[in-house]
Amino acid sequence: MLDRLPFLVGLRYVRAKRRNHFISFISLTSMLGLMLGVAVLILVLSVMNGFDHELRTRILGMVPHTKIESPEGMVEWEALADRLIQREHVIGVAPFVEQQGMFSAGGRNQGAMVNGIHPDWEDQVSIIGEHMRQGALADLVPGEWNVVLGSMLARRLGVGVGDRVTLLVPEASITPAGVFPRLKRFTVSGIFSVGADLDANLAYANIEDMQTLARLGDAIGGLRLELDDLFLASSETQAILTELESGYRGTDWTFSHGNLFQAIQMEKRMIALLLTVIIAVAAFNIVSTLVMVVTDKRADIAILRTIGATPRSIMGIFIVQGLAIGLIGIAVGVAVGILLALTISDLIGWFESAFGIQFLDSGVYFISNLPSRLQWADVRDIVIAAFGLTFLSTLYPAWRAARVQPADVLRYE
Repeated sequence: MLDRLPFLVGLRYVRAKRRNHFISFISLTSMLGLMLGVAVLILVLSVMNGFDHELRTRILGMVPHTKIESPEGMVEWEALADRLIQREHVIGVAPFVEQQGMFSAGGRNQGAMVNGIHPDWEDQVSIIGEHMRQGALADLVPGEWNVVLGSMLARRLGVGVGDRVTLLVPEASITPAGVFPRLKRFTVSGIFSVGADLDANLAYANIEDMQTLARLGDAIGGLRLELDDLFLASSETQAILTELESGYRGTDWTFSHGNLFQAIQMEKRMIALLLTVIIAVAAFNIVSTLVMVVTDKRADIAILRTIGATPRSIMGIFIVQGLAIGLIGIAVGVAVGILLALTISDLIGWFESAFGIQFLDSGVYFISNLPSRLQWADVRDIVIAAFGLTFLSTLYPAWRAARVQPADVLRYE
């Protein structure tokens, strides 16, 4: 019976109505604080995960994970592509020719990076085919000098499908009449939109047309690689360059967009740390609750000691009581947090439509809805942290209860 004493009495104290309503209020406050902290932490981390996922799938879906280039150009690139696709982590290879230039139309000018691509290969390394608003990559037929523009780029130039734009590349052509900048007229055959800044500075043309414009002959600028794990990009690039003969160079997404993802991860960690403080404050409110309970139950403690309860059992009673209060708050907080994380996008959408408010403007941000991506590993870590803080908050009051001397208490009873 005494072995079960901490659980029986501790849970009885949780359910019992107290003469001191202030103690009950403090217990309820601690429970609500834990619930709020856990729920908010789950929700905020899910939203941060959602933003991280959107950035990965949209921006890194367009940006190559790894590029293998040759300053002199690659002529027999098919053999190299077949060799690279055999690597363990490489899941896609596509040729490209990059050309920085400036588009001009109707007196408007806008700089952009023009990617010469092979329409049949590009789906292996890019998600552009899934985000075509108008036209298709198949319209990039060799010799027709078609171009696909980002939606923001097309809007700034004031052009649409079927309109003509002039591309000025930063290379001069020497003719008997003098030195002239290299120009070429393109027809807009499609418009894409991924909802990122790439819509404002990226365009696609057929690789053969760009080879002609860049005067590369049959050579290409390099190969774009898609990996099964984007965080292996740096090590995989170095491994490839080590195996290849000299004359090749490689870059990966961490050079162009690595700082963005590092900033997101740092923000996620800092927000998690700050919100954990909320949980800590709520958990340590249990200290004041249990201290007052110990004071209120001194007579009970003395009686239990006289019938054979050990100081360890007395500690267990108040540890069980504190953990019960904490577990109720954590359990409700987890349920509320998961529910909000799974429905926050729909709730925000309903609120926007009901009140005519837009929280995320697609013209400013790369998305127009609030993303949320629940990760069970985050829920697990939050529960462990909250439970650990709750357990620590019970130790001091339980220790004080174990030090109560029956003789001192019962002397005045």
